[in-house]
Amino acid sequence: MKNGDGDKTERKIFGISWNVFLLGIVSFLNDMSSEMISPIVPSYLTDVLGEGKLISGSIMGAIESMSSLFKVAFGYVSDRFRKRKTFVFIGYTLSTFAKGALAFTRSWWDFLTLRALDRVGKGIRTAPRDALIAESSERGKLGKSFGFHRMMDTLGAVTGPLVAIGLLKLLESLPVEKAYRYVFLLSAVPGLVSLIVIVLFVKDRGREVKKKITGISTLRDRSLQLFLAVVAVGALGRYSYAFTLWKAEELGYTVVQGMAFYALFNTIYALSAYPIGLYSDRFGKKRMITAGFAVAALASLAFAYAQGLATLIGAFVLYGLYIAIEDTVPRAYMADLSKDYEKGTIIGAYHTVFGLFVLPASVIAGYLWKTYSLTYSFLFSSAMNLLALVLMFFIRER
Repeated sequence: MKNGDGDKTERKIFGISWNVFLLGIVSFLNDMSSEMISPIVPSYLTDVLGEGKLISGSIMGAIESMSSLFKVAFGYVSDRFRKRKTFVFIGYTLSTFAKGALAFTRSWWDFLTLRALDRVGKGIRTAPRDALIAESSERGKLGKSFGFHRMMDTLGAVTGPLVAIGLLKLLESLPVEKAYRYVFLLSAVPGLVSLIVIVLFVKDRGREVKKKITGISTLRDRSLQLFLAVVAVGALGRYSYAFTLWKAEELGYTVVQGMAFYALFNTIYALSAYPIGLYSDRFGKKRMITAGFAVAALASLAFAYAQGLATLIGAFVLYGLYIAIEDTVPRAYMADLSKDYEKGTIIGAYHTVFGLFVLPASVIAGYLWKTYSLTYSFLFSSAMNLLALVLMFFIRER
């Protein structure tokens, strides 16, 4: 296999390197674990812990943003020490523990602490893992590798809510609070299996990079700086998934029905991530990212004005397509732009900028929901994505 460090021979499966395939399995298991609990978290916050709309929206945004504070730092550390696997393992271990321990929370403070620990784990592992994917991929096929990884990740997200629905059906004779706690506890099981896969089978490629990072030359590139500014604007329009479920509840759908909508969103994401990655390799990652902002604006408008089932389904479909684009292509775009010895840092910079602006996005959405209605939350998101789309035209094609 040829990549940035020379010629390597490595087993392939489905045209994907064995290492990328294994990391896809790891992400499948961990996202299944995460998404077993994600659809019940909004209801747990408001119905079990009794928190209001603004606090709940802010907590969800804080959770999404927390990991980003660590991504560029651990991306740099993994570049500096030329180690990826160690940080991937530590990050997934923290997240697995934190998800299972949610079963014992009694207040929003307990909840926030453990969810923060989960996100810290994500912050530790994300940039080193994405750098390892890039190092395990052929040149010119980064979109394909990241698309496969996001597909596997999201197949786990499809499986998780379905498993949660089955568990809640089995536990329906119990009080809702107790049933939720059992789901939290059982969510740790897939995470434990993924840790075994990492330890026994995933190969670290950090040592194969001959040069150590001494500075971050790529970040001085004006086009990259502008792209990171666009990422910030787009992130302001990236409300937490919880708002889509609250919209479904507003229209009269139950928590279990909300899980079905969430499974639909993740199915669209899973089915589209891999072909989107392939298409971006062939026709340009910048074009695909720009199209993603257009889809995001349409999805937000659909959520804003949804009154019936058909429009709500359409909104979830568009939302799944948008997230598939924006969670897949920018990672490959940043890996394409970075030098071999600074991939962790550059990819981490993208994740950090994105995450720092996700927090105010959900706080703003929560404020607009409380003060006016959910419609205004989604309209604000649509406006931010349209602005990001316009700014993309000022970035020089690479």
